[in-house]
Amino acid sequence: MGSTFNGLIGLIILALDIWAIINVLKSGAETGKKILWILLIVILPVLGLIIWAIAGPRGNVRI
Repeated sequence: MGSTFNGLIGLIILALDIWAIINVLKSGAETGKKILWILLIVILPVLGLIIWAIAGPRGNVRI
């Protein structure tokens, strides 16, 4: 039971990281900043996602 739960949490984190990377790529930030944000998210998946959610560049938001 525990390994199934851990696998589910891992998949959720992976999906959120991919979503964050896509949003970074869509943002209007400079290329160097985009690369740094993507590296942060890839190297530190959970912490990088939290930091990006607080301070990271966002993609173009359509209303």
